[in-house]
Amino acid sequence: MSVSIEQPTPARSRLSFFTQALPVVMGYIPIGFAYGVLAVNAGLTLFQTVLMSFIVYAGSSQFIAVGMFAQAALPGSIIMTTLIVNLRHMLMSAALAPHLSRWKNSQVAAFCYELTDETFGVHSLRFERGENQPGTTLLINLTCQLSWVLGSFLGGAAGNLIQDVRPLALDYALPAMFIALLLLQIRKPLQVGIAIFSGLFSMILWVIGFTDWNVIVATVIGAAIGAGVETWLKKQS
Repeated sequence: MSVSIEQPTPARSRLSFFTQALPVVMGYIPIGFAYGVLAVNAGLTLFQTVLMSFIVYAGSSQFIAVGMFAQAALPGSIIMTTLIVNLRHMLMSAALAPHLSRWKNSQVAAFCYELTDETFGVHSLRFERGENQPGTTLLINLTCQLSWVLGSFLGGAAGNLIQDVRPLALDYALPAMFIALLLLQIRKPLQVGIAIFSGLFSMILWVIGFTDWNVIVATVIGAAIGAGVETWLKKQS
């Protein structure tokens, strides 16, 4: 008796980008909503709130920026602070760059523009499986950004109706999404140890006052230790 194997239909193939982006979308809409509420409460208009999500598209930087807007900080201070916070994107871009060697410059530029922590997690898994087609990759990024923009619009439209997003637990959506993406990438005990070490080290740096550099420093040191241990284990085997 022959067993037939179900092949993916064209419709499924076309929608595969959305299913891969769905975990990020589910986190971006509530977090974008929280950002929109905070931005409007800080004095930004709905148009400015949504425009920032189109142009900047960096959750942590946008949250920091609206907080500084509320405190009437100088534009130069806001720009420099968000620049420092986003320096980690250089590490993420460097890690994914070898998979983009055959892409057109315009495709690489579009990919880098929409690269975030969450899409980095998604694409790290995809690229390891050889799934680095420009079309699907860029559609995933676009879907994620549009969900962030939608959340920003909904939050901004809510305006001053919501003064505090914490009772709604919206502030936990982003850490929960990071945890889910991290678990998808962990396959070895060494990776578990490095993840725990990096997280704890980042928290220690934060407590002692390195609040702008804690993530970057912990990431670099954790990655260096992990690479060193993995190389040593390969030589021993």
